[in-house]
Parts: sequence; structure tokens; C-alpha cells
Amino acid sequence: MSGGVDSAVAAALVAEEGCEVTGVTLKLWCYGQGPSSPRACCTVEAVEDARQTARRMGFPHHVVNAEDVFRERVLQPFAKSYAAGRTPYPCALCNQHLKFGDLIQRMELVGADTLVTGHYARIERLEDGSWALLRAADSDKDQSYALAFIPYSVLPRVRFPLGALTKDEVRGHAARLGLAVWDKPESQDLCFAQDGDYAEMVTRQLGAEPEPGPMLDQAGVRRGTHRGLHHYTIGQRRGLGLASSDRLYVIALEPERNAVVVGEREALESFGLVTEPINWLLPSPPPAGRAVLAQIRYQHSPAPAEVFPRENGAVEVRFERPQTAVTPGQSCVLYDGARVLGGAPIARSLPRA
Repeated sequence: MSGGVDSAVAAALVAEEGCEVTGVTLKLWCYGQGPSSPRACCTVEAVEDARQTARRMGFPHHVVNAEDVFRERVLQPFAKSYAAGRTPYPCALCNQHLKFGDLIQRMELVGADTLVTGHYARIERLEDGSWALLRAADSDKDQSYALAFIPYSVLPRVRFPLGALTKDEVRGHAARLGLAVWDKPESQDLCFAQDGDYAEMVTRQLGAEPEPGPMLDQAGVRRGTHRGLHHYTIGQRRGLGLASSDRLYVIALEPERNAVVVGEREALESFGLVTEPINWLLPSPPPAGRAVLAQIRYQHSPAPAEVFPRENGAVEVRFERPQTAVTPGQSCVLYDGARVLGGAPIARSLPRA
């Protein structure tokens, strides 16, 4: 229970069914160091909102200290990856290691049967007996992309009560049940980066400002100086500080020579990508050449592609049509219609044929 309306309603709906419910809020950092925004989670106010929901619905509530796991598995990898010229997606790591990793283990220790969260996604058991993670009914709120790294083995023990609801319906349930958070604003995507300032958070975590370096064009000509690799991402056009009549974009980040490479939009196109080892949400990996829909960032429209497993657990994804700004570190999530087949961080893009 983050203290927001989604997790509050998820818990309340399960309690309303007559289930024995225990509310848990994960404490991810020192309260004095977290974001101060009212939209942030893991603040003293957020914990109190979660506690009020539990009190209203008549079930116990506990705060679980997960600072060490959060720092080691999410914050530090995020900062190091950003400083190394990648653009990680930490929500996937948080779900993998904390909510559906550490919290599942804690659940088993106390003898609980099911983990319930306020994610907008669905879990179903199919006719063949396998379990499937599916997109939410409300496509605007769907969070299945952020859940692609959770283990297949936990699906039978997880419930998403909001998967078939719209946001308006969720707020309607909260108002009906008399929950004080019924009109609370939504939290930030990255709860630990105040006002979306990732670079400041990376600097704070690393304890030093990453070094500036050359900003080069594709011919190797120096066009300017960058402020540190963590200030840039593939596809970025604004904020480059270049005096040029050309429309230039960041097309590569090269940590080995601490360089940002810029070029025209056509240079951003890729016909495929290679992932790091993939997490399959299937009983067994699909055959080589399997047709999929590949989503390469949170707001990306999934693209038709074929997938080819590699020996090291990674996969090669070949797009039917070239895609723009394939970004190392971001998640590549594979779908079959509404079903999530699996997901992995992007290792590298494949150049145009």
C-alpha cells in the first residue's frame, strides 16, 4: 500500500470480499531524504494515508523496512547505468526485486497466500493450465510493461483487483467506501526523482558529478561539450546546447570515450535489437522466429517483430519496420496480443540493413 488511491482500493475490495487482509507499506528510504512532493510515495504522509485506509476497512497495517534492498537492487544500478550512458527503467527492477521478490518472500514467512497490489494489469489461468500476465482493460492505465520482469512462478499467488477497472471506476469505489484518498493526485512515475530530475539523483547517488566530454557528429567532428552522459538519452533533441541549423538528435552515448554522438533523425532508426537475458512469462521459451509485438519504452506503440532466442538467455528482436530511438537500458517487452510473453533490458540496437 503506497498511500495512493489505487493500492487503497485494491486492498479495500479484497477486504470487502471477506478475505483476511494485512496491509503493508514498503519503506524505501529515510523519510527525511525522500521527495517532498505531495505526489511522492514513501513519505510520512503516504504511510499515514495507507494506515487510514486499513483502519477504515478494519485490517492491520505494517511498515516494512526495505531500504537496503531498494538501494542495492534499484537505486545504485539505476545511477551506475545512467552514468554509463544507458537509460534504465527502474520501475521494472522495483517490481522484480521488491514487490514481487522480497515482499513475496516475506509473505511466505508469515503464511499469507496471496499478494494483492494496485497495478493495472490482469492475471488469468488459461485452458492449458498455464498462467498469463495480460494488459489491463483500461489501455490508458495499463502497467503490464512495468511488470514484465516479475517471475513466472509468482503469477498464481498474485491478484490485481484493478485490472478490469478504469481510473474513474477506481475513484468511484474509493468514494463509495469512504476512503480519504479517493481524490488524491497520482504519484510520479519515478518516486525517488523529485520533479523528474534524474541527473540530480544520479549525482547524489554517485557522490560526484560525472565528467563533461566531447559532443561529436557522426564524422567524429567535435560540435560542442556535454555536461555528463547522465544528462542525455537516445533520441533527445532539446537541451543539447548546439548552435546548428541542422535538426540534431542524440544517436549514441559512448562511455568508453565519454562522448555524446549527435546526428540526423534517420540515424536513430534500427531494424532490431539485442536484449540482456530475458525473463519469460511462459512455461517455456517460444521457438525461433515467433511473431511478437515488441514495446521498447513505456509510451511506445508495440511494433510487429520476430524473436530469436540466443544461447546466453538473451533474444534478438527483428522489427518488421524500422523503429526509432532504440535505447540501451530501457525495457523491451514482448506481447502476443494482450499477453505479456517476457521482457528484458535492451543491450544494444541493430543497425539499419
